[in-house]
Amino acid sequence: MTLTLLLLIPFLGALGLSLWPRTLCEVVARRTAIVLLIIQLLLSLRVIFLFDSTDGGMQLQEGLYWLSSLGLDYRLGIDGLSLPLVLINAVLTLVAAIVSRSISQRPRLYFCLLLVISGAVNGAFLSQNLLLFFLFYELELIPLWLLISVWGGSNRAYAATKFLIFTAVSGMLILGAFLGLAFATGSVDFSLTPVTTLQLSMGGQILLLSALLIGFGIKVPLFPFHTWLPDAHTEASTPVSVLLAGVLLKLGTYGILRFGMGLFPEAWSVLAPGLAIWAAISVLYGSLAAIAQVDMKRMVAYSSVGHMGYVLLAAAAATPVSLLGSVFQMVSHGLISALLFMLVGVVYKATGTRNLDVLRGLLNPERGLPLTGSLMILGVMASAGLPGMAGFISEFLLFRGSIEKFPIATLLSMVGSALTAVYFLLLVNRAFFGRLAVTPVDPNSGPLDIRIPASTLVEQLPSLMLAGSVVFIGLWPTSLASITESATNSMAQLMSTLSIVLPIGVTP
Repeated sequence: MTLTLLLLIPFLGALGLSLWPRTLCEVVARRTAIVLLIIQLLLSLRVIFLFDSTDGGMQLQEGLYWLSSLGLDYRLGIDGLSLPLVLINAVLTLVAAIVSRSISQRPRLYFCLLLVISGAVNGAFLSQNLLLFFLFYELELIPLWLLISVWGGSNRAYAATKFLIFTAVSGMLILGAFLGLAFATGSVDFSLTPVTTLQLSMGGQILLLSALLIGFGIKVPLFPFHTWLPDAHTEASTPVSVLLAGVLLKLGTYGILRFGMGLFPEAWSVLAPGLAIWAAISVLYGSLAAIAQVDMKRMVAYSSVGHMGYVLLAAAAATPVSLLGSVFQMVSHGLISALLFMLVGVVYKATGTRNLDVLRGLLNPERGLPLTGSLMILGVMASAGLPGMAGFISEFLLFRGSIEKFPIATLLSMVGSALTAVYFLLLVNRAFFGRLAVTPVDPNSGPLDIRIPASTLVEQLPSLMLAGSVVFIGLWPTSLASITESATNSMAQLMSTLSIVLPIGVTP
């Protein structure tokens, strides 16, 4: 019942808010959502105490026969791959609700949508039935579209529609692959059972796996299916960007690991060299595109394209160390990207711009944003993989686990990691160092001195907590490794026993 409560709390909370007999003001709606999300977080933490870290299989399983004739049953379970993501979802949804301080337009609907998204993400990470996963995967689509289209920026209609189209195509490809699998194998139980050549030819496996890879690749997003992400982030509000980068992108990487590699281990081995090349291209493209940006938010958005490519590289190698690194990367990217987007939101609220050609000297200790600048420096160092931060341990593990199988792709991805330091140093140098000023777009005008209202410690508390988490995982990686290592070892063992193992030293 514990896992079911992780779904019921946000869903029933959203239903309760929507059916509240009186008009809810922003403060009451926000406080109610925060209380519900704190309960969800506490319940997620309780799962850790019920979880056996030495067991690499599914635990705390719950099931209920539903529409068995259609293959749709209610089956939930959790392992070392899904538990960290459930925790990240609980933390970042709570953070998004806390930083939603100025929702004057339809606050009841806004916080209902946040709760629905949180419950749908939990359902997707916990589902042990392919159709049930798909239902939860699609359930978050319309709420996020509404969050962008109603509370977004001036070009929100275009960004929201683009997001909707791309994600709808993603869902169709995933559903088509699941239904095709059932049709080809003659089984309609839609369980998470690996398919071998004894059940389905290699050609059929590759076709279905390709559909899943493109479907989840859109969600990740990987190059060239990434174009919806920068627009969505640019127009979305700060809390929505926190959810989008920190939580929702992980549905794509989780799907690649759980369903792509998990369902088709033999076909995965055949496609692995190509997947490693795809990962390296995505990493390099995301990094180079980020360097070209002058909008701080778009720069952070393009960085996600690169950093999510690391997960595909680790999955292509499918070694115990690389798979462990992939989970670390999903967790660290969730925390770091959420931190960076919140800090960019603070800068935009204080100055009215995110343009790196305009901002200067925000680290000024008297009239600038010294705390925001300090946290930004910490966040970019973590994203660039500085030792002692969560980003370092994740990149070290996935590069170490991948280089023996795919040395060229891994080295190219390392170049992308080095480029991360370049574009984030450009961001920090342009916006936070120098004389505090806003340079007008008109070249004939001189710099304008500004006095920025200082942000309070209460406003920065969520950012401080995320920064502390990034350092904590970096200094004590066993806190996460102890939870997920058994599961990633089991996944690697599955690949080695059911797949065509590539010889050591084969390059993509």
